Amino acid sequence: MKRYSDLEYLRLGKWERFVYKLQSFFVAIPKKLWQLILSIGRFFKKIGLGIAKEFTDIWLTFKDGDWKTKTSYLVMGFGNIARGQVLRGILFLLFEIVFIGYMVLPQGGAYWLSKLGSLGDQGPHKEMVQKYGQWVETSVPGDNSFRILLYGVLTIFFIIAFIYTWRLNVKQNKIAEGILKSGKPLRSGKDDLHSLVDDQFHKTLLALPLTGILIFTVLPIVFMVLVAFTNYDAEHDGLNNLFTWVGMDNFNTMFNWTAGGKSYSAAFGEILTWTLIWAFFATFTNYFLGMLVAMMINKKGINLKKLWRTVLVMTIAIPQFISLLYVSKMFAKNGLINLSLINLGWIQTGQELPFWEDPTWARITVILINIWIGIPYLMLIATGILMNIPADLYESARIDGANPVQQFTKITLPYMLFITGPYLLTSFTGNMNNFNVIYLLTGGGPTNASISTGGAAVGHTDLLITWLFKITMEGGNKYYMASVVGILVFLVVAVISLVVYGLLPSIKNEEDFQ
Repeated sequence: MKRYSDLEYLRLGKWERFVYKLQSFFVAIPKKLWQLILSIGRFFKKIGLGIAKEFTDIWLTFKDGDWKTKTSYLVMGFGNIARGQVLRGILFLLFEIVFIGYMVLPQGGAYWLSKLGSLGDQGPHKEMVQKYGQWVETSVPGDNSFRILLYGVLTIFFIIAFIYTWRLNVKQNKIAEGILKSGKPLRSGKDDLHSLVDDQFHKTLLALPLTGILIFTVLPIVFMVLVAFTNYDAEHDGLNNLFTWVGMDNFNTMFNWTAGGKSYSAAFGEILTWTLIWAFFATFTNYFLGMLVAMMINKKGINLKKLWRTVLVMTIAIPQFISLLYVSKMFAKNGLINLSLINLGWIQTGQELPFWEDPTWARITVILINIWIGIPYLMLIATGILMNIPADLYESARIDGANPVQQFTKITLPYMLFITGPYLLTSFTGNMNNFNVIYLLTGGGPTNASISTGGAAVGHTDLLITWLFKITMEGGNKYYMASVVGILVFLVVAVISLVVYGLLPSIKNEEDFQ
C-alpha cells in the first residue's frame, strides 16, 4: 500500500481519501496484532524480572537481617511484636494461624488440594453399616466434584493471599530494621490506626470493593475457565456422577472440522460472523440515527423539545422484558402487524410476512427493532455533547461558506467521535453480548438445522452469548462446551477492543479538542 504525505493526501478526492483511510485501517490491523503480541511478551518478561528481583530481595533480607527478622520468616509478625509494633505483629500472626488452621482441618485446604487433581475418587455408593445391632446397606454421599473444584480454587487463592502477606511481613521487618538503624522511632499501633483514616484512607476504602471483585468476579472467571477442561454436564453433575479433567479435548471438539456442517467449529464460525454483523449495525445505526434525532430536536425553531425527548425516553423507561416480548408477539405470524395488513387488504391470509420465520427477515427485523430501543440512549448522550460544541465554530464555518453537510462532517462528527469514541467501543462489545434483544425477540430463531450441534438448536439470529446459553440449558447441559465458548467470546472481544482502542481519535490525538 502506497503511503501519501500530508500534501499528497490533501490533493486526493473525497472517495480516494475514504478508500485510503479504509486501506490504512486494514493494513494497521496486523501491525496492531504484532504490537499486542510484543506487549504481551514484554509483560511476561517484566513479570519474570520482577519475580527474580523479589527472590533476590527475600534472600538478602534474610542474609543481612537480625534474629528478629529471620524469626519472622517462620513466625509472621514476630519481628513487629519484638520491635514494639504489636498491632501489626498480631495481625500477621493471626493470619498465619488462620491459614495453618484452615490447611490442616479434616476437610480444609490440604484436603481440597489433594482431591483437585482427580476431582473426586468415589461418587455416591452403598456401604454396609451397623445400626441397631444389625448390618444394613446405607447410601453414602461420596465426593462432590463441583465442591472440590470450587474449594480447590478458593484454597489456591488463599495460598496466594498468604504468600503475598508473608512477603509483606518480610518487607515490614526490613523497613522497620532500617528505620531503627537510622535512629528514627517506629510507628505505633495508634499511628497505624490513624493512618487508615488519613494518608492511607484510599486503601481503607478500596479494601472491601477489591475483596468483592476477587470473590464475585475473578473467582467465577477462573472457575469458568477451569470448567472448560472438564466433562461437567447434566450426566456428570459432580454429585450423582463425578466429572473429571479431560485436558484439551473440549477445545479439540470445538475446532474439529471433520464433522462438516454439524461441527461446533462450523457453528462457531457462522454465529461469530452474524454476531459481528449484528454488533456493527446495532452500534452504528443507533449512533448516527440517535445523533441525527438529537440534532433535529436541538435545532433552533423546533417547538415542544421536552415533549419529543419525553416520547423517546418512554421507550427505555419500560423494562425490555415487557416491551420486547410484546413486540415479539406483534411481529408473529398471527400477530398485530400481519393482522392489520390483512384487514387493510395489503396481504392475503396465508401470505403473512415471515418476520420470525425467514432468516433474512428475522435478522433485518431485530436490527430495526434495536434501532427503536437504542436511539433514545444516543439521543440523550448526543444532546449533552452537542450543547457543548462552541457556537462560534459553526458561525465561522457559515461565514466561510460551509453548507450544513460540511458543518456536520468537519465539526459535529469529529467532535462527537472524539468524545464518544470509547463509548462506541464499549457499545460494540456490549452488542456482541446483547442477550436480551435477541433472546426476547426471536429466541435465536429461526432454527438453522444445518449447524445445530450437540442437541442444542442453533438459530439464524443466535449470537455467541445466546448460543452459549442454549448449550448450557439444552442438549444435555454441556457446561464444559459453554465454558469453551465463553473463553472464545472473551478472546474475540479482547482482541477487537485492544486493536480498535489504539485507533480511536480520543486516544491517538488527546489534545485535539482541549
